[in-house]
Amino acid sequence: MDDPQHDGALPDPSTLFRIDGAVAVVTGAGSGIGRMAARVLARAGAIAIATDRDGDAASATADLIAVDGHSGAAYAMDVTEEASVVDVFARIETDYGRVGVLVNNAGIIDKAPTETLTLAQWQRVIDVNLTGVFLCAREAGRQMLADGQGSIINISSIWGHVGGPYSANLSYHTSKGAVVNLTRALAVEWGPRGVRVNDIAPTFLKTALTESLFADAALHSELARTTPLRRTGAPADLAGAILYLASPASALVTGLSLKVDGGWTAQ
Repeated sequence: MDDPQHDGALPDPSTLFRIDGAVAVVTGAGSGIGRMAARVLARAGAIAIATDRDGDAASATADLIAVDGHSGAAYAMDVTEEASVVDVFARIETDYGRVGVLVNNAGIIDKAPTETLTLAQWQRVIDVNLTGVFLCAREAGRQMLADGQGSIINISSIWGHVGGPYSANLSYHTSKGAVVNLTRALAVEWGPRGVRVNDIAPTFLKTALTESLFADAALHSELARTTPLRRTGAPADLAGAILYLASPASALVTGLSLKVDGGWTAQ
């Protein structure tokens, strides 16, 4: 049956990637990918809400958005604490309206050989990288479902698709693989109610989380050499993917794990 709202009419390129007036929440927005995402979404017209466990870092991101001449705000939020997540999303709805875009970006790494990995180390990574994604998606999703629309973008990793050859990092790999399938399951569950859920799986990006990797010149050279595009990345390399998945440009896309990896996992 034809859908009169989606009849194949050509879109206006000038508005295809715009999200004017949308309330866009970014977790882990105090630095790196999160800070970039908040600033890019603000430039696309959103009210960009920077959240981070470090409230001062989130505020610094909001200040940058203001300097850019766009709308933003900051909230301190710990994604591992249910009460914190519930409270902040409720406050955002009261202060700015219902959330229309969520970038679930907060994440950590705690490398250790599996035979020496402690339960506490394991649980800490799972709490941030997986349970935090669930809690934020649940709270944002409640608001999106009430509106019958919304876009959730989870930041996974290429390590959610393959076993990493460079270091023992089981908890991270496991958490990111779970995020990829959480994305699929939630896309199927909420798609009929208008909410799209996708994830972005980045390659090696230079951020505070990967300082040790990039400090090893030989390893960095090897990573670039074994990537088909012959380079690693930076947070800005995800800007296009984030805008695409947040905006009307991806209106028929859900359940996707978009690999932004220079072709690394295609080999």
